[in-house]
Amino acid sequence: MPTWQQLRDVKLSEFTEAAGGWGKVSSRANAAKDRVDNEMHARLHETQQSKTAEGAVADIARLSRNYQYLHTECGLIRTALDGLATELAAPQKKLQQALEDAENLKFTVEADGSVKYPVTVTVPYAPGPGVAKPSTPSPFLLPGKSEGGGTDPNKAKADDIAARISGAVRDAAEIDGRYAGVLRRLKSPAGLAVTDEMLVDAAADTKDLQKNAKFLPESGIPKGKSPAENKKWWDHLSQEERDEYTTLFPERVGALDGLPSPVRDDANRMVLAETHAQVQLDLNKLGPEPQKQIANPNGSYPVSVVNPGWTAWDNAGGSRLTAQLKGINAIEKRFADTGVEGLPEAYLLGFDTQGNGHAIVANGNPDTAQHTAVYVPGTKSKLEGASGDINRMTSVWRESQGMAPGQSVSTITWIGYDAPQSIVPEAMEKSWAHDGSPKLNQFLDGLQTTQGGADKSHTTVIGHSYGSTVVGDASNRGELAADDIVVAGSPGMLAGDAGDLDVGKKHVWSEATGDDLVPAGGKVAGLGGYKWGIEKWHGIPFNAGYIQYVPSDEAFGAHRMQTDTSGHSGYWDSGSVSLHNQAAVVAGQYDQVKEAD
Repeated sequence: MPTWQQLRDVKLSEFTEAAGGWGKVSSRANAAKDRVDNEMHARLHETQQSKTAEGAVADIARLSRNYQYLHTECGLIRTALDGLATELAAPQKKLQQALEDAENLKFTVEADGSVKYPVTVTVPYAPGPGVAKPSTPSPFLLPGKSEGGGTDPNKAKADDIAARISGAVRDAAEIDGRYAGVLRRLKSPAGLAVTDEMLVDAAADTKDLQKNAKFLPESGIPKGKSPAENKKWWDHLSQEERDEYTTLFPERVGALDGLPSPVRDDANRMVLAETHAQVQLDLNKLGPEPQKQIANPNGSYPVSVVNPGWTAWDNAGGSRLTAQLKGINAIEKRFADTGVEGLPEAYLLGFDTQGNGHAIVANGNPDTAQHTAVYVPGTKSKLEGASGDINRMTSVWRESQGMAPGQSVSTITWIGYDAPQSIVPEAMEKSWAHDGSPKLNQFLDGLQTTQGGADKSHTTVIGHSYGSTVVGDASNRGELAADDIVVAGSPGMLAGDAGDLDVGKKHVWSEATGDDLVPAGGKVAGLGGYKWGIEKWHGIPFNAGYIQYVPSDEAFGAHRMQTDTSGHSGYWDSGSVSLHNQAAVVAGQYDQVKEAD
């Protein structure tokens, strides 16, 4: 328990100055990490192709990991010291006021916190001054009464001062106890290697500080607000407050639409690194994945059965953790690919492992891009399969950047909704689109907010398969912050005419290969839209009435673009007309689009 003298004399400015020093180290480590990831990595990819270069890349990756750890841990120390100083300010002020009141009344505060005061009522049996104890009233006196039973106003005042002193010291002791424990645990072992255990410990340190740092409540972070409101909150924070919120609540900050992309990237990379470490440690505990199928031990039909060892491994979370690790590795590979054939820096705008997991990865900074594309994948998309979706947007970036010389392009993989995971029955239902479209609108509004308005970037939304249904539902709500819509292999957009969509008929573009069966399947599921019309086959009418249409139908009214790929997933094949056409729309080069006859 500290004394009132210690509370009086403590210089809170020393804590804030120390916090500032740790904050500088944290910021420098973060800046160094960015240089390692976006400059050193890129230069190696551009200039070196050898085994030695591969070894250097591994060393650089370790250096980046070290800087990430330093950024997090030093940030936690900064936040803890700032929190300690901030919270101690209130009891210190309370004590200072009590001491000032005692001095003004000519009372004497003793070393133990008791308060001596001059007795103002003549008391024959108690000569000399009265004493007010710091914690409990005298057993012989009623509050405000003198030893002779008369009312003594000085005693009441002294009791109040003693109680305020005692309360201030108790408050300070409680605060000191909370932060002392946190600070004692903020330490790391010697050596240059940052292990998974260290990153997991850093995550635990963050949770510990969240629980104990009452000066920065999580309730202060906007929840369920618009991107504009999120931006307003962020803009009104000091840089110190921004750093502290990002360090203490990276999951919340990284998920806020409307905040600058570099801020979200910084927060989400903390979460990604610590999640990766935890997933890897959990998998290590389970051991290697056992063989799933084994010979039937009974020697009868069926020939093979599910291995009980694999079932136990799976029930313990093996398959789930393996899937998460696969997605995490795909994101980190994209980070490492910065500079490959001019690929720009990546920004992690969203990440979590809830349900099937989510990830939002941008090629280039969308806040400053003159052309932005957001890709919404379809059925079976999830964190585990992030690699293929990220690669598609990498291909679109390369192609569209080549069509926009002197301009900046950002392409974004948006695995930001819960997609159906089966064709039947899930992809036959509209509920996935209804649930996902508000999230897409929120994200697009957030991009527009950080870019500075609707006219700051030409934005294209690309929907593949069921993703186009999500885009359609978002557009039907009249809130889609985009200039163009491109759909590929669409089963339907819950609209019967391109003109019903928010961007207008002239800005809706469709691709569908001849052997892609999804558009026809979408009609069976009822994912298209209805309007009065006449269906034709080779120019010959064969049906009239209230007819369901999908974007690949001529009557839908979209620009139908040429394709030279096959199947439902080839629209992003390198060198294809299918890819070229998408990129032309993204770059705003409409005259380069090759439309179908």
